[in-house]
Amino acid sequence: MQALWSGSHGDAWKKSGIQIYGWANVGFNVSTSDKLGYANLPTAYAEKPNTIQPDQEVLYVERQPDTVQTDHFDWGFRLAALYGLDYRFTTAKGVFSYQLLKKNREYGFDPVMVYADLYFPHVAQGMNVRIGRYISLPDIEAQLAPNNYTYTHSLTYTYDCYTQSGVNTTTRLNNHWMVQVGISAGCEAVPWTRPDSKPTFNACLSYSWKDGGDNLYACANSINDSKYAYNNLAAYYLTWYHKVNASWHTATESWYQYEKDTPNVLNPAAAGLLQTNANGAVCATAAQLTCFAPEWAVVNYVEKQFSKHDYLTIRNEYFDDMRGQRTGFKTKYTEHLIAWGHWIGTTVLFRPELRFERSYDVPAYDNGTKKNQFMVAGDLIYFF
Repeated sequence: MQALWSGSHGDAWKKSGIQIYGWANVGFNVSTSDKLGYANLPTAYAEKPNTIQPDQEVLYVERQPDTVQTDHFDWGFRLAALYGLDYRFTTAKGVFSYQLLKKNREYGFDPVMVYADLYFPHVAQGMNVRIGRYISLPDIEAQLAPNNYTYTHSLTYTYDCYTQSGVNTTTRLNNHWMVQVGISAGCEAVPWTRPDSKPTFNACLSYSWKDGGDNLYACANSINDSKYAYNNLAAYYLTWYHKVNASWHTATESWYQYEKDTPNVLNPAAAGLLQTNANGAVCATAAQLTCFAPEWAVVNYVEKQFSKHDYLTIRNEYFDDMRGQRTGFKTKYTEHLIAWGHWIGTTVLFRPELRFERSYDVPAYDNGTKKNQFMVAGDLIYFF
């Protein structure tokens, strides 16, 4: 953008508000899991043990609407293209999904965000209407590397809804309240992928107090029949953000989610009901053809900023995959992480971390052979 702004059409670029930018993200890990394939799973996004991986190379073209005013209508858009190993998590069925669902390619391309924003300043204290494919509303974490405190993701984030395609409104009612409502085709589905896509509603409410030092956010993110399909989750979230002081803050998220009529992996007759990349459930008995598959999780972040260039992250979580539908293993998990973020100048972010996790009921790590996994990992993000 500096080159464009300094060129012969620099003033026109500045006036348009359009920006072009991105990053290259490379990660590594050394793990106690050592089998072939994606043996670090259910850990993400460092799922291949003892490797260095091009996780995501991302390009944004966007114009952000001015939503910090109530004077005039404004508009914006975002086109975000991702290539790398991480496409395996962001893929929506019907959007270049053959790369994963038919070819199982290790690296792939995903247009992870394609949307337009319309800002109406005179609806309450401002309303933004987003139309297209966008990041699912809840969560402390997000798919794109710079939107996270750490390199690897919590289990809580990894196994919920990633993207939705539809229309969502965000309305500021006053200094305390914000409300979001919308309709989409469901989690990781687009309208033309029938029968996986179906009318899916969301309703979220945010309340801030103590001059923004605390925020409580409740969200029913995907309301439909919740019957088994490609990631057709019913998901209900509650998140609390708390600022301790100028250098300390904490964030805590919990969710409960489920799918109905989930094929039973213990019953051979249910095999024909399973979809690629959409796990079945470990039902109570082998006689059941399908069953109800719920799970719940809670994660806490504690963040300490030491300087403009350095911060510390401590993360702890508990995840109960009650029917094994999310991770493929019917078990409880805990995960504990300590990480450091260090900026090298203004264009490179280095994020090393130590991570220990355990599956309590059955071995889930190293291709289902170990209950414990310890990992040294990290990544570099180069911004351009």
